[in-house]
Amino acid sequence: MVLEVWWPAAHLEAFGQKEDHEQGIQMRIFLTGVGCVGKTTIGKKLAKLLGVRFFDLDNEIENFFKTSIERLQNRFLTTHSFRDEAAKALVNLLNRPDSRDCVVALPPSGLMGGYLRAIKKANGTRVVVTDKPENILGRIRFFDIDSRPIEKNLTPKEKKLYLREIKKDITYFRASYQRANHQVDISGLDPDQAARKIKEAVEEFK
Repeated sequence: MVLEVWWPAAHLEAFGQKEDHEQGIQMRIFLTGVGCVGKTTIGKKLAKLLGVRFFDLDNEIENFFKTSIERLQNRFLTTHSFRDEAAKALVNLLNRPDSRDCVVALPPSGLMGGYLRAIKKANGTRVVVTDKPENILGRIRFFDIDSRPIEKNLTPKEKKLYLREIKKDITYFRASYQRANHQVDISGLDPDQAARKIKEAVEEFK
């Protein structure tokens, strides 16, 4: 199976948010995008650039429910029901003091259902990370039912199959991604460059 802002004052001043922080306003950046687009890798680098905490919602869900994503999904008949249940982990995260200011990597459906409802109640900027399907295919990773990495070398036929699935996901999630404040294309960029591009987009928005 393929799985896929605590601002120190010095960073806030450079980021143009020092006044908001002193007034107790929360600042968060929510990253979403299709599976394997690079949300976690880029999110960690973005958080480091901004001097804030980073959270991967997949990890938070597994810690909250004490089981893997796939095993939790198997308890529900629909993805909608799963999202509403999994969103409890996001609500829990956003209520924690250590997530007051942070970067959060969301699943591909991060701007849908229960996830979206939780995000709307939190102050934050929603960013969709986009890339060319061929680039995303190059980052594809596989995990077993307990979220343990699996080594898998794709055949040419399998690559075509997964490329088709990636394109379907891009189409499927396109409407929900219109709810973002920004859509940042990272094609041709390494993770550090992508993080800087997102930082610039968010700074401009603020």
